[in-house]
Amino acid sequence: MTPAARVAAAIEVLAAIEQERRPAADALKAWGLTHRFAGSGDRAAIAGLAYDALRRRASSAFIMGADTPRAVVLGMLKRERGLDIDAIARLTDGSKYAPETLSSDERARLEASDMSNAPAYVAGDYPEWLDPHLSRAFGEARAEEGAALASRAPLDLRTNALKSERDTANNMLADVHPEPTRWSPWGLRIRLSADAKNPSIHAEPAFLKGFVEVQDEGSQVAALLSGAQPGEQVIDLCAGAGGKTLAMAAMMQNKGQIFATDDDKRRLAPIHERLKRSGARNVQVRTPKSIGDEISDLAGRMDLVLIDAPCTGTGSWRRNPDAKWRMRPGALEQRQKEQVEILDRAVPLVKAGGRIAYITCSVLEEENDSQARGFLARHPEFAVQPPTEVIKSLGERAFMFAKAARLSELGTLMTPRATDTDGFYVSVMRRAG
Repeated sequence: MTPAARVAAAIEVLAAIEQERRPAADALKAWGLTHRFAGSGDRAAIAGLAYDALRRRASSAFIMGADTPRAVVLGMLKRERGLDIDAIARLTDGSKYAPETLSSDERARLEASDMSNAPAYVAGDYPEWLDPHLSRAFGEARAEEGAALASRAPLDLRTNALKSERDTANNMLADVHPEPTRWSPWGLRIRLSADAKNPSIHAEPAFLKGFVEVQDEGSQVAALLSGAQPGEQVIDLCAGAGGKTLAMAAMMQNKGQIFATDDDKRRLAPIHERLKRSGARNVQVRTPKSIGDEISDLAGRMDLVLIDAPCTGTGSWRRNPDAKWRMRPGALEQRQKEQVEILDRAVPLVKAGGRIAYITCSVLEEENDSQARGFLARHPEFAVQPPTEVIKSLGERAFMFAKAARLSELGTLMTPRATDTDGFYVSVMRRAG
């Protein structure tokens, strides 16, 4: 396919997302099934264009004075891809399979690209209804934080310390050019260009042998901040596919015990194969039968309860740019209720002197400090562990991390703008001994 044909296809995909109200991944898959002539390189390029358009939907529409799929793609080519008017014109020359020729108004708007009067939610490329919530979290910096959340994410890997060292894994993956991450001592980062196909990490010997797992650096740091220690009794209440469970197993050097469970047993399905590949021997998966029954015998025994809480996922917008446009106000309220419920469910499990590590992949204050504050008010037998103490688990990286991350009295917030990770929040609360 020609570059112009790829642009036309991206416009078509965006139209399908809008008309059919379906996730971007589904729309791209459906397009590929009906256009089997498109090769893998074409599909990757079209996906890159579509996702970049979703990342910059609000600002691109503002530039173009319209929010049609065509307008959003054209605005993105200027705002995100940095193409000049001549380059955009070559991609829209009206030839076979190409988009129609630029109109005089489109040319004028692309040449001006005026964002000077754009409100914060436009400059930050997030839904208008979220502006008060992001203002509460970031104040005057909300547009910059939103814009960073709209950027492309790298591919991060976690070296499995049970089987390998980071330098060894790095050498094994030399063909995909990884680099050590800044904060996580386990992390490797692969930077991807806009149209690049994701490398086939799952086919790499380093992955097949269990030396590495795919995990964002922010998630790796969140696991580190839990402070899991060898010999402890730990439960991961929202284990899902097991990313943080596996990280803690390595932190604990296969000593002690981790119980991994989740309210939805379908989310636990991938954990079994991942555990086998990782070499983790101190993990027991508790598949739920009914709420609480699978862990009732653990009451009062846990040194650490890790809660990777259900949340809005605002911190992962870099990886799911269409999710922010599909999110509705009711979702925030629902997630807050779920967070209160699971925090309170954790209390009976914690022994005297034990702790709860509350984690979200959200940047919203309502899901982060507000939840920690509310929990402490409901359960005065707990006290927050100061974030300045919590981050000491990062070792020599702690000093610079404290300067980069947003530390409050209650927790630690990572964001793409501050720490170049996904958005993660961590609050550690300890029960009186």
